[in-house]
Amino acid sequence: MKADLEVRLIHDGIKWIAYHPSFEACGETLLELDQDLTRCLLDRELYPENVHVTVFMAFDYSCIPTWIRQYAYHYFNRYVRLNLKSPILKMQ
Repeated sequence: MKADLEVRLIHDGIKWIAYHPSFEACGETLLELDQDLTRCLLDRELYPENVHVTVFMAFDYSCIPTWIRQYAYHYFNRYVRLNLKSPILKMQ
């Protein structure tokens, strides 16, 4: 799958954080992260022509201590397709 945008994903123990040179999005759940990421893209008008944007979130394992990384199978990379014209976002 081809992504329009790639971000670095970490979890700080409380929230998910997606880093990009132009912004930082965060949320306590992946849904909240996706919503904040969508708001960041809309606020910065990075994709004004697009209705949908595919984002690749590459998990940064450096946020996990080295000794436990072998057991950290629950962390992952993910693709998400965001709808930038969602009526739900306009109401918030």
